[in-house]
Amino acid sequence: MGYIVGSVLGLVTCAFARAVGFDRDRAFYPTVLIVVASYYVLFAVMGGSTRALVIELAIMGAFLAMAVAGFKGTLWLVVAGIAAHGVMDFFFHGRIVENAGMPAWWPAFCGSFDIAMPAGLVWLASTGRWLANRPTVPGRTVG
Repeated sequence: MGYIVGSVLGLVTCAFARAVGFDRDRAFYPTVLIVVASYYVLFAVMGGSTRALVIELAIMGAFLAMAVAGFKGTLWLVVAGIAAHGVMDFFFHGRIVENAGMPAWWPAFCGSFDIAMPAGLVWLASTGRWLANRPTVPGRTVG
């Protein structure tokens, strides 16, 4: 069930952001990446493990850096970061850190969201519906 709900929600989020114009602001998807990465930190706090919290903060820091680099440079780094978070959910997270606060269904849900959303963004970009107007950072045009 987590796979289906996560996948649908990832695609619906892309469609909704495009329909209402949230994605016209180049900060939207970097913010999504930061929020997605922050949930594991929340779970570590809920689980009461200092060790898990430190590891989760380090992992979140890597995704935060990717979000900032993508915001300042190319949004394709953000797309790659969201997809990389999905790969981490599916293949690495349970092996890297034991996080007692994380629900058992979370990796399936979050990983599916994290793979579906970049797939939706690639499709939107290929049809000219995303990045067509080349959102800018003040002083320069980036894509």
